[in-house]
Amino acid sequence: MPRRSAHPTVLLAILCAAAFMGSLDLFIVNVGLHDIGRDVGVGSLANLSWVLNAYAIVFAALLVPAGRLADRYGNKATFLLGLALFTAASLGCALSDTLWPIVGLRALQAAGAAALTPASLGLILTVMPPERRRGAFQVWAVTGSLGAAAGPALGGLLVELSWRWIFVVNVPVGLAALGAAAVLMPNVKHQVETRVPDLLGGLFLIAAIGALALALVQGPDWGWGSASTLGGFAVSAATLALFVLRSARHPAPVVDLALWRAPAFAWGNVAMLLVSIAFGAQLLGLVLWLQEGWGWSALHTGLAIAPGPVMVSATAIGLRRFTAHRPPGAVIALGTLLIGAGGVLIGASIGSHPDYFAILPGWLIVGAGVGFAIPTILAAATAGLPPHQASTGSAVVQMERQIGSVLGVALLVIVLGSSTASAASLDRFTEVWWWAGGLSLLSAIAALGVSPLRRSARAAEAEAETPAVA
Repeated sequence: MPRRSAHPTVLLAILCAAAFMGSLDLFIVNVGLHDIGRDVGVGSLANLSWVLNAYAIVFAALLVPAGRLADRYGNKATFLLGLALFTAASLGCALSDTLWPIVGLRALQAAGAAALTPASLGLILTVMPPERRRGAFQVWAVTGSLGAAAGPALGGLLVELSWRWIFVVNVPVGLAALGAAAVLMPNVKHQVETRVPDLLGGLFLIAAIGALALALVQGPDWGWGSASTLGGFAVSAATLALFVLRSARHPAPVVDLALWRAPAFAWGNVAMLLVSIAFGAQLLGLVLWLQEGWGWSALHTGLAIAPGPVMVSATAIGLRRFTAHRPPGAVIALGTLLIGAGGVLIGASIGSHPDYFAILPGWLIVGAGVGFAIPTILAAATAGLPPHQASTGSAVVQMERQIGSVLGVALLVIVLGSSTASAASLDRFTEVWWWAGGLSLLSAIAALGVSPLRRSARAAEAEAETPAVA
């Protein structure tokens, strides 16, 4: 039983600290990637990309099984396990001197984050009084957005000391949250789940995404017709087929295939995948160009990137009343078109000589587009699902977001080549932005299938109650 002094606000603060740490970590690592490669002696963008890809792949594949484990064994136990794993892996990353141990530890970080996310949401339902739950969800989501906004600047500041500090910063926050949660959090299950989730199916999904990413990022070096590249594609196809077969037959699959019969869910996932590919290439591409092409420091780069995430939060929160009364498909299409248009503007404005104010308008437009698109997809794609499928459906949409990020990094590597941006021509770099613009346009087309011209009352209510997460 929790101590009587454990006020719900204190418990919410603990959960928000974990959300802030997880969101902060994503943007910090993007800014620190160049310095990691320089310190460990790796100049290949194809190899360095696995510092990002390992995290996204494992997080995507384990998010749904982790949610079911939280239902089965309790949100508190899952939250503590995830937080402990994330914190320990962060310390391991900080102490590593070579690339591939960092990649492996990033995968462990992702496993911890996958456990944290659904468990923390379940704990909000457990610890907060019913009349305060909606506000608690919004605070939790805004905290994650603030972590994303603060990540570039804070990451740049920490990398000025050493890239290791981008991982060390997680340790004291994680330990403090771990100790407080162990003592204060109630040990109550939000929902009892009798079936063990399909962990083997999760491993098949990890193998499918990983093999596809490996073939894509190494294809320029290995040769697209080489045995290694073709073998990677073959392994990806085979394990994806096994994953689908497992999902069709297992009583607690990673992805319930019946979900895809709902048009809003299916088109929402397509839109999320495409726009996440576009944004994943845009974000890392801009970071690399500022550092490699213009020679900016990590701090300078972090400060330059920060207005984009700030714009995400400002748009998602500030224009919420505007979007709440519009068809979600139209709002998503507007957001994805802004992401593409902003990227094309950056590609048309950027030059070989540093001129930040030439690219800032495009980057702000991209941020506004993300603020429109991502929260609306998360709400609308699951609004029409039965209540017992809503949580799993939301996790699947988040999974598509992570898979899209992996493919976006792969797209960047393919266009630039395996070397870093300094060795790539400006024309090749701007090509990335044109590709992102095309994918964003396709995402906008898919978004039109998310909702009819008139939304159902249930969909409108779900969107109004869903926190703005970006």
